[in-house]
Amino acid sequence: MTTMNRPAQLCLLLITLTLILLCVMPAPAVAAEITPFATFDQSPLVQIFGLPAPGRAKLLRPRETECRFAVDWSNDFAHDATQRESIMLDGEAVRGTLSCYRGLTGRWEAGLELPGVYQSGGVLDGFLEGWHHFFNLPNGTRSAYPRNRLLYQYEKDGAAKLLFTGSHAGLGDLRLAAATQLYRDAANAVALRGELKVPTGDPGDLSGSGSTDFALWVTADHDFDLGSAGTGAFFGALGAMAMTRGSVLADQQRNFAGFGSIGAGWSPWDSIAFKLQLSSHSPFYKDSDLVELNAVSAILIMGGTIAFTGRTSLDLGVSEDITVDRAPDISFHASLATRF
Repeated sequence: MTTMNRPAQLCLLLITLTLILLCVMPAPAVAAEITPFATFDQSPLVQIFGLPAPGRAKLLRPRETECRFAVDWSNDFAHDATQRESIMLDGEAVRGTLSCYRGLTGRWEAGLELPGVYQSGGVLDGFLEGWHHFFNLPNGTRSAYPRNRLLYQYEKDGAAKLLFTGSHAGLGDLRLAAATQLYRDAANAVALRGELKVPTGDPGDLSGSGSTDFALWVTADHDFDLGSAGTGAFFGALGAMAMTRGSVLADQQRNFAGFGSIGAGWSPWDSIAFKLQLSSHSPFYKDSDLVELNAVSAILIMGGTIAFTGRTSLDLGVSEDITVDRAPDISFHASLATRF
């Protein structure tokens, strides 16, 4: 008897939970908007930089405001070594982000994001080990190490370059954003987005990088009608970012990175949409033979949107590191947004 692989199992679990939620809540007669997930790679050595979520291609109308609170709960376990280097990323993080955007005249939009980050040993290790065992999935070397431990450690040429063991919570780096609508009709939209991250967080507790980062990218989507089967959409983004010298592995930090995403969604009924999104970025570090630092990373995000009203919706998602050891093993994403 064969079993589904881990991403398929996670997708099935999330769809099941979403359907249960729909059954117990009244379903308003509104269409769930299909937009990208408001999340990105939550690796402890990546989320400190200004890597952006793809963002919407359809910008807010003038004088329209959207506020969003997003939570990403991630569990990370990666252990690797060469003759010159060794790394251990074993921990859990909860990142909460409050963002507000405002539609301006002249097809412009502006906003800001302020995250808070909590790093700890967490509680998910036992659950993940049990999950792997139940579905006969590889568990790596997790069982050889203590559960719910926080240890981010990197050594190179016999020198300790990073050592982080203490749980800590703090505000992250503030992000200032702007966007302009390049094209929009009934089914298609293209927007140019920019984001400036300023170093308000503390690199000492991995709530910030110490660098000032600027990202610029294009995001687009295409909606289509499926008749009695509902509606669908494709969306994608592509961009680049520049970073000043930060305080985390400063001598190995890159000053430029590229990123992109592609995804699709299907809304079979009013008030619900299922989504699948692939996001990737180039490495943020150099002078290393370890994939945890110096390799392209990609995550697959599976989940959907529940529309409570025409202006309030909830995104639920689970992300998987399809490029092993380059992103958290698993991340749970929830994002509540409202417009007024």
